[in-house]
Amino acid sequence: MPLLREWLAEAPFGLAMSSGFFAFYAHCGVLAALEDEDLFPSHVSGSSAGALVGGAWAAGVNATTLRDTLFALQREDFWDPAPGPGLLRGQRFIEKLEALLPVTRFDQCRVTLAVSTFNLRQQQTAVLSTGKLAPAIAASCAVPLLFQPVWIHGHPHVDGGIKDHHGLAGMEMGRVFYHHIASRMPWRSPRHQALKIPHRPGLKALNIAGLARVGPFRLQRGQAAFRQGLQATQEALSLPATAVIRI
Repeated sequence: MPLLREWLAEAPFGLAMSSGFFAFYAHCGVLAALEDEDLFPSHVSGSSAGALVGGAWAAGVNATTLRDTLFALQREDFWDPAPGPGLLRGQRFIEKLEALLPVTRFDQCRVTLAVSTFNLRQQQTAVLSTGKLAPAIAASCAVPLLFQPVWIHGHPHVDGGIKDHHGLAGMEMGRVFYHHIASRMPWRSPRHQALKIPHRPGLKALNIAGLARVGPFRLQRGQAAFRQGLQATQEALSLPATAVIRI
C-alpha cells in the first residue's frame, strides 16, 4: 500500500472538508501541510467551515494568507447583532469574505468548487457551484440561531452541515482526500451520521483526535487547532493510505 503522500501525488484528487463550527482553523492546518508538499487538489467541496477553507483556496487564497487572516480574526470583525431569525445579521462576515477572496464568482476559481448549504424553504441540501462566491460561503457557514439566513436566488440558505456534515454532496466520485471533523453537538446521538466517517470507493479520510475547540468567544484557541491540523497531516502523509487514517 502506498503512503498517503504517494497516493495523493500519483493522480488528480478532490479535497473535501466537513462542517464543524469554527473548525476552519484545523482545516487550514491540513491545507497548509498539503501545500507544503505541493499536493494540490483538482477540485474542492465542503460544508460550513470546510466551505470557508476549501472555497478560499479554490478562489486563489493560499494557506499562509488564510492562516494569517484567521490568526488576526477578532470577534468584532464579524459580530453584527441585528433583529431577525439569528443573533448576527452576517453582513460583516460577507464583507470580510469579499475582502479576502481574490475573485467574486465560482466560475473564476482556479479549480472546480462545490459548496453545500441547507435551503430552508425546500428543507434540503443545496449544492452551489455557480454565481456569487462570498454569499454562498457565508450561507454554508450560517449556523442557525447564530447567523441569519443568507438569501440566494430568492431562497433562504443556512449551514450546509445540517444535512451534509461531510461536505461531500457536491464531490464527484473518484479519488478524494477528506478531512473529517466529528460533530460535537450535544443533541446528536452517538449513532448520528455526522459522527461517522463515510466510506466510498477512492476516498481516503483523515480523522484527527482531540482538536482544540474554538468558538466566537474562544478564538484564541484557533492557533492551537491550526498547529494540530498541520502536524497531524504531516504525520498522516507518511502513513499508509488506508481508507481511514486516525491521528
